[in-house]
Amino acid sequence: MDCCHQSKQRSQEEIKHLLNRLSRIEGQIRGIRGMVERGAYCTDILMQSAAVTAAVNAFNKELLANHVRTCVADDIRAGNDEIIDELVVILQKLMK
Repeated sequence: MDCCHQSKQRSQEEIKHLLNRLSRIEGQIRGIRGMVERGAYCTDILMQSAAVTAAVNAFNKELLANHVRTCVADDIRAGNDEIIDELVVILQKLMK
């Protein structure tokens, strides 16, 4: 099951949960945009930006955990050890 190289089958529950997280992040971004347009104080905008960063990190952690539990585990069981190299690369990118 080559689940993560081109596409991934997700449950409706997982899709709904991920999309809800993304919608909240979009709302936060729109809020920051409004703050900039209204001339909000810099530190207030920075605090909201930090909240967005934390929300994106939480989204990434959830998606990564699911990836390891499904795609990575399935590929390792199937003898595809290249998935480990892929995982190392994505972890390095996430940790920048």
